[in-house]
Amino acid sequence: MKALPIDMEYLIRVLLRLLRTPSPTGLTDAAVRVACEELSNLDVPIELTRRGAIRANLSGVQYSPDRALIGHLDTLGAMVKSLKENGRLELVPIGHWSSRFAEGARCTAISATGRRCRGTILPIKASGHTFNEEIDTLPVRWDTVELRLDERAISRGDLMRLPVHVGDIVAIDPDPEVADNGFINSRHLDDKAGVACILAATKAILESGLTLPVDCHILLTISEEVGIGASHVLHGDVAEMVSVDNGTLAPGQNTSEFGATICMQDMAGPYDWHLSHSLIDLAREFGVPHSRDVFKYYRSDGASALEAGNDIRTALVCFGLDASHGYERVHTDSLKAVAELLAIYMQSPPVMARQQTGVITPGAMS
Repeated sequence: MKALPIDMEYLIRVLLRLLRTPSPTGLTDAAVRVACEELSNLDVPIELTRRGAIRANLSGVQYSPDRALIGHLDTLGAMVKSLKENGRLELVPIGHWSSRFAEGARCTAISATGRRCRGTILPIKASGHTFNEEIDTLPVRWDTVELRLDERAISRGDLMRLPVHVGDIVAIDPDPEVADNGFINSRHLDDKAGVACILAATKAILESGLTLPVDCHILLTISEEVGIGASHVLHGDVAEMVSVDNGTLAPGQNTSEFGATICMQDMAGPYDWHLSHSLIDLAREFGVPHSRDVFKYYRSDGASALEAGNDIRTALVCFGLDASHGYERVHTDSLKAVAELLAIYMQSPPVMARQQTGVITPGAMS
């Protein structure tokens, strides 16, 4: 095993390409196509599940049991709940996020016909010149915001003639910005930054010419934000799976803003002790900046995989993300650390093999 250089220009290019491709849960086909193109450019064999998630494969010396890296392409979004008499649209969220972060967002309402209407999500009392202090006392709820389309629509009849329908999906603009000092601000870094890390680690492995000890599957899911995630995408012979997702930066948390974070437990319970500590040992051995954390209000693709009845070990590697499910921020140092750790993990023997050869010991994992 050895540390591999990560092509950060590639990682950021892929990340921006994914961010600029709308993919709220339920409407992920365009992002799936982008990810498939990137994998094809790396000459990685791919297949799609019936629901449209991605399975890709890096061959190893041993094909079974094998391992998987998993991230999700779907993002938060909204759906049209009703057509209002004032020509605005009532919305409900896709995924779990606060209407506080929806206020002021530019977005696109997408109909089944492919028609796209641009607009802005606003509080139902948006003008201080009209409502005075009432704009400051409006509750933070989805029924106190509405979508104002940039169309000639001042009545429900106008909306129906566009046509706009109940059930149309609304994609929220990401507004990405990459600063010279390494900070990246954008919506939907969860989990397109994780997918970019997986693809960058895959590129590093392929360019190294190294032979992997076991087959490693790259799995990209399309419904993690609504709790389905990895329930349907796993190969039957996967023995261990590492999810890649965001780690929350907040008071009381131990997530590394400039390194990788191994999550030890979330609301679904503890991650596999052996696999998690194996990742910690690899990070320590190869000098990858890292920390450990526990998340109280969080779940990942690992939870959905276990709930679906898969008999696998799961772990979670995180990039440090500020203001998750809002207007998010990550640093390229964190993305680099995550990609480096993934590339090292892909070269490592399976967890049980490492235990049997004495590579993992209780003392080393304390």
